[in-house]
Amino acid sequence: MTSRAFEPLSREEVAKAIEKRNPSRIPLALATWFADDFAPPEGETLDRFERFPQDVVHLWIEPIPLDRMGLSWRRRTDGALDARAVLDDWSKLEEFVEKLPLPEEDAEFERLADQADRARKDDRYTLFGWWNFFFERLWSLRGMENALVEFYTEPDATRRLLDALRRHYLRYLERAADLLRPDGFFTSDDLGGQRAPTMSGETFREFFFPAYRAVGEFLDRRGLHFWLHSCGNNEPYFEDLIEAGVDVFHPVQKSTMDQREIVERYGDRLSFFAGFDVQKTLREASPEGVREETRRMIDLFDGERGGMILGAGNGIVSGTPLENVAAFVEEALDYGASKRAILAD
Repeated sequence: MTSRAFEPLSREEVAKAIEKRNPSRIPLALATWFADDFAPPEGETLDRFERFPQDVVHLWIEPIPLDRMGLSWRRRTDGALDARAVLDDWSKLEEFVEKLPLPEEDAEFERLADQADRARKDDRYTLFGWWNFFFERLWSLRGMENALVEFYTEPDATRRLLDALRRHYLRYLERAADLLRPDGFFTSDDLGGQRAPTMSGETFREFFFPAYRAVGEFLDRRGLHFWLHSCGNNEPYFEDLIEAGVDVFHPVQKSTMDQREIVERYGDRLSFFAGFDVQKTLREASPEGVREETRRMIDLFDGERGGMILGAGNGIVSGTPLENVAAFVEEALDYGASKRAILAD
């Protein structure tokens, strides 16, 4: 157990890590991110993790609340998630776009404004955001098989949908920047698979890069950091993601890419929200093995001037020993602070 007491970092210290300006320690974000269906072992609770600091305050919203949009057709809710096509026919696109909510009328912003005010008073770094960016939203609306095939069979319709999403997302981001004044924007897009990228770099560049760049340019104008979560092998996309304005990439998933090669090729232009392996290491290693892996990650991803945030790579699943989760966070705090102190000397 860590013998040191750690308070949450200030917003400036988190910004220093992202911008490589010598933070006092490595920030933690989503370090105790338990999956929605996580079940603690019998007789145990997750209360023990409340003592650990979380250095980022997340302001979550859902910009496309399907249940509240009043769509005129019944949506499929059974079967595999990637087969539930909300827009099962392109003829429904016009109504879908017309019924996208206006951010000025979204009551969720009132709730988030209270959270943002509290975080600002406490000098905390805040991230506004949502899950499912452009690719994830495309396949959740059209179904995965349709989405991948229609890059070739329905490119114009695909572009119309992506363009509508771009305009809608920018409206939400503008509302958030004005009302909430966050420090950054976090979203997810899972562009990679476990064994290979989901699409070619050329397909990403053609269909998704313009929308990414539009968001990146807006965030840059407003002084917000751009955080992206994308599981799997993302090697073909890094150059475009950096050009589009992504500042922080999560999780650099272990076993899907050569992590050292990614750091060496892109670490001078990108900061890493390095995600601890929740699929195997956190579940199967001993607590000391978890600590060793945590130190390895810090030595790899944390550069001389910073450039690293550390957290779980995804939701921590049931069956993961709580002792391992505690070992991960304790070592992240202790070793992360110690290494930064040495580099500061």
